[in-house]
Amino acid sequence: MASSLSHFLLLLQPPSILPSTPSLHLLKAPHHIHSLPHSRPPFLRRKPSSQIPFAITESDSPKSLDPDPKSLLQELAASFVLPADYFSQLPRDLRLDLNDAAFDLSNGPVKDECGEELGEILLNISRAWEQADASTSVGLISKLPVIADSLTDRNKSALGKRLTSAGRRFQSMGEYGQGEPQMIAKVMIKTGKFLSARTVSTVTGGEPKQETRTLKFGELQVELTPDKAYIGAVIGFLFGTLSWALSQGIQSTPESSLQYANDNALLLAKSLRGVLLALCYTSTILSAFASVGLLLLGGQLSSKEK
Repeated sequence: MASSLSHFLLLLQPPSILPSTPSLHLLKAPHHIHSLPHSRPPFLRRKPSSQIPFAITESDSPKSLDPDPKSLLQELAASFVLPADYFSQLPRDLRLDLNDAAFDLSNGPVKDECGEELGEILLNISRAWEQADASTSVGLISKLPVIADSLTDRNKSALGKRLTSAGRRFQSMGEYGQGEPQMIAKVMIKTGKFLSARTVSTVTGGEPKQETRTLKFGELQVELTPDKAYIGAVIGFLFGTLSWALSQGIQSTPESSLQYANDNALLLAKSLRGVLLALCYTSTILSAFASVGLLLLGGQLSSKEK
């Protein structure tokens, strides 16, 4: 009976609150709990960002590597730092190339294409080259970087084409001295091509400019247009007609009608008569050729305008 009672009392006691074996294991090794958040599954791991390679690629684009027009013009001015008598000591054939470069730099309506300020500078540079004045030349060229920021795309394009054309003239000089003409040509052509290439899309996007032909006689520049060509043809025709009428008037006068005091005066009069006839006939022929040529030129210019 006593054993049954003790057994019944044991069943009525509450169970002792003791940690189980796994709980004790976790309490004894708490570092396992801290290491769990760091062990992520592979699909939750952060992938490296792709923005940095994109930024590097963008920074290496051609636009970021393009030189500044002002720096190129400064390099051009530095290439013309020469002794004051350098151009005057050039041989005759190289002086002709220098004059050709001056013509290419300021040929045509330079102020209309390059602007008033830049056009005036180019004209003065051209005069300095024609006068073989190296010191004045470098002083004028050094003004180009100063006004570079104020130039329009059309002005830069026209300047680039003129620099490229003039640079080829320097290139044709060959090796002279310590190679100064070749260094000048290299910088001029590089600068000219750069200015033309950067602005060609803007220039062609606007209204297309008609090609003009210009005749230059020293300081005088005449732009050829169809109207001027036709007017010149008419003037040539009138001048040829006048020359022909004068020659016919001289020829209609017989030599027998010439009466002078002595034979020497008669021979002189006959000689003058022959010279006048030759001049009148030559003037008539040249006027006819000029009139026909101007008519053809006017027709060609008119067809290009259409």
